[in-house]
Amino acid sequence: MTARAPLLHLDQRTVRKARKLAERAAAPVVELARTHTTTSVERAVLRLAGLTGADAEGIPWVNRLVDAVAADVGLEHGVALPVFDALASGEHADLATLAQKAAAGGAQFRLPAGVGHQRARRLAQRAVGAGIGRIDRARKDRDVMLRRLGDPPKPWIYLIVATGDIYEDIPQAQAAARAGADIIAVIRSTGQSLLDYVPEGATREGFAGTYATQENFRLMRAALDEVSRELGRYVRLTNDASGLCMPEIATLAGLERLDMMLNDCMYGIIFRDINPRRTFIDQRFSRQIHARAGIVINTGEDNYLTTADAVDAAHTVVVSQLLNERFGLEAGLQDWQLGLGHAFEINPALPEQFRLELAQAQLVRELFPHAPLKYMPPTKHMTGNVFFGYLLDAFFNLAGVLTNQEIILVGMMTEGIVTPFLSDRDLALENVRYVRDACAGLAEDFVPARGGFIAQRAAQVLAESVELLERIADEGLFTAIADGTFGITKRPADGGRGLDGVVVRADGYYNPAGALLEQAGPVGRPA
Repeated sequence: MTARAPLLHLDQRTVRKARKLAERAAAPVVELARTHTTTSVERAVLRLAGLTGADAEGIPWVNRLVDAVAADVGLEHGVALPVFDALASGEHADLATLAQKAAAGGAQFRLPAGVGHQRARRLAQRAVGAGIGRIDRARKDRDVMLRRLGDPPKPWIYLIVATGDIYEDIPQAQAAARAGADIIAVIRSTGQSLLDYVPEGATREGFAGTYATQENFRLMRAALDEVSRELGRYVRLTNDASGLCMPEIATLAGLERLDMMLNDCMYGIIFRDINPRRTFIDQRFSRQIHARAGIVINTGEDNYLTTADAVDAAHTVVVSQLLNERFGLEAGLQDWQLGLGHAFEINPALPEQFRLELAQAQLVRELFPHAPLKYMPPTKHMTGNVFFGYLLDAFFNLAGVLTNQEIILVGMMTEGIVTPFLSDRDLALENVRYVRDACAGLAEDFVPARGGFIAQRAAQVLAESVELLERIADEGLFTAIADGTFGITKRPADGGRGLDGVVVRADGYYNPAGALLEQAGPVGRPA
């Protein structure tokens, strides 16, 4: 986007200080990610190499093969060298055959040396490189469709469609696109982030969401391509890359040309009790994949305000956004890929609530002028009064237009009551379309008074953000998370799920995907 002239007159020295502090706070976490691997990172390597399918119990072959390698030689050197050394022996036709034999105890693994090491390395790089090449081609396909069909005007309208049944999701997603949605989000079945494997195939059951699988990705992408051609505009698809299989889901998203992925630095830690170390290691690899695939990430700061007070905790949202920015840029993401999240969650009974919301939204807009911010509608204070809920969503839509948010999630008047009916979605889409069209260009006239309420509130939140970043930079991000700084939920560094899947890299660790992703990938156009 083209950045507007700043309106809040923020102290730019304070802004620069905030970013420097975020970089210092992030540095030890980045070093952790660079010196460790996880079972899911290693499984993602095998997925890039082309290994698919699952056994009779539904456990993917990538899980079985990584477990077998770990049992024989550990994962300290990565999975690629032992696996491709075994393939080079000529005793196994392909990766799938090797995985099946390994699961049955019919294959043994070693760490190759000398000529064997070099041969295994070449084979691994070739196989994984083919997977990354497929991601590159998917990105080029998106660029071609964008050139042919064009983009809808911003703000993009983001709508959730997730019935639990992919074959029900598809017609609902197409209907939503025809009704004006620009981005379709197929959120995952509740609890999938706690599964340490990615289900296979198309799925027809799920609670409050649909399972994220490669086949479900493929089916929905094809359906949205069909409706994109019908409508003459490209309709984007998003899903979730978080939890215990974050690197694998990110990889599958790149392979199947998803356009956006929910990928936040702390959401899984705070709201799903995923181990902090596991999360940050998995996240760096995931974001490298997203960077290469041209995927826009959506971060989850809005969730903090469902548990913490939106006024008192406003600065924690900004701090998390600055950390997400730093982690994202370090992993190779560009500004246009940073869909940093925030939300319209201040209690509507609070005097001057709308002014407070405008101050927060404009502050975020000016701190990240080139990022396609994702603005979330009210949820916490939706009471079941659908008339008031519809009005509150209209105020949210107005705040989004006034402050030039680029991605606006559609608010539902039935939030927290029922899974939305198609009629609910139609009314919600009508609301956001009306405000967007009626107030088009109104942002040009929104000029907060210098030194006025909005400017002062923004400056206060920024100052509080710097103060918190100073503490985090000194004491460490893991300490801050353990203390309940974000979302008031305390998560110790050694607690949560998935710590047993964290492995310290040994000298000589080799990950062909990591080596290829560190290289400059295709730049392309902003997705």
